[in-house]
Amino acid sequence: MHLGPNGTRLLQRLGLGPELERCAVRPEALEVRAFHNGATVARQEMGEAWQERFRAPYYTVHRGDLHRMLSSRVPAERVHTGKELVRYEETVYGVVLHFADGTDARADVLIGADGVHSAVRRAVAGADAPVYSGNSALRGVVDAADLPDLDPALMYMYAGPTARVLLYPVTGGRQFTYVVVTPAAEGAAESWTSAGDRTDLDAVLTGWDPTVRALADAAGEVRRWALYDREPLERWSTTRTTLLGDAAHPMLPHHGQGANQAVEDAVALAVCLEGAAPGADGIAAALRRYEEARRPHTTRVQRGSRTGQQPKDAAAQRRIDAESVDWVLDHDVEAALGGSENRLHQAA
Repeated sequence: MHLGPNGTRLLQRLGLGPELERCAVRPEALEVRAFHNGATVARQEMGEAWQERFRAPYYTVHRGDLHRMLSSRVPAERVHTGKELVRYEETVYGVVLHFADGTDARADVLIGADGVHSAVRRAVAGADAPVYSGNSALRGVVDAADLPDLDPALMYMYAGPTARVLLYPVTGGRQFTYVVVTPAAEGAAESWTSAGDRTDLDAVLTGWDPTVRALADAAGEVRRWALYDREPLERWSTTRTTLLGDAAHPMLPHHGQGANQAVEDAVALAVCLEGAAPGADGIAAALRRYEEARRPHTTRVQRGSRTGQQPKDAAAQRRIDAESVDWVLDHDVEAALGGSENRLHQAA
């Protein structure tokens, strides 16, 4: 997954910088290559250039590594798994949650960070239908040693007539994550963990440059990811309940911003709740402030992610990147809310 400077500057303030340096990769550049012969047709310098430009690094990281970093900061006794939310009620004293196993829980605030199939989202905003992009992705991880012609310090994009292949280094450069986006008829589940088929990968890459064609031989487990999003919501919050991450703004992956926007949400919500007056009115005001700060921005990112679905060629990709990158990656959500850059560091 991708951690842009807008996300990494916040994670660094939370004290995760040293761990990211150990297991993530700072790609030196993105090379765009012709699908048929592997010739480099464009190169976007990243690495130190982006560190200087955006005042924070751009990382590529294995999802499992990021999960471990974050979960290690949460006391085990605070985490309760296997809880399916059935319903909840807001009262003047708090929120009462009812779970499928018959247990209840009480809290001052309910944060629906329960993903694209969010039960809290349905309760807050009503049921809505997923919007299919017309594309699906074959994805997985391969050992860098099995792609010897690719440099694990770089990201690569191969743009073909009916597919786009993205490869980026993870696990300290020992592996590459690959994402192969192709047009596909609707019908697959709205999931990024559905089983794929290695023969599909082989068929897509037939006739491609041998460097990227090697993916079909190196791939082990292949996952198919049908690319859906949802229309932006008109509201996220009620008096004591709000949404965060994919529950609030599921987006297509073409800007690599899903995780970053969730990190921004979490920091913004923490800043707003930290300054909340006591009682229901204070909480409601904090949630309004959070939504007002985040919803217009994430709506713009959601819509922008749709424009990058399938550029026709490398020139189109460069135009999309030039038009979209700065306002996303340069955003500092804590500063936008009037917060101190040292606040998160002090809380870490």
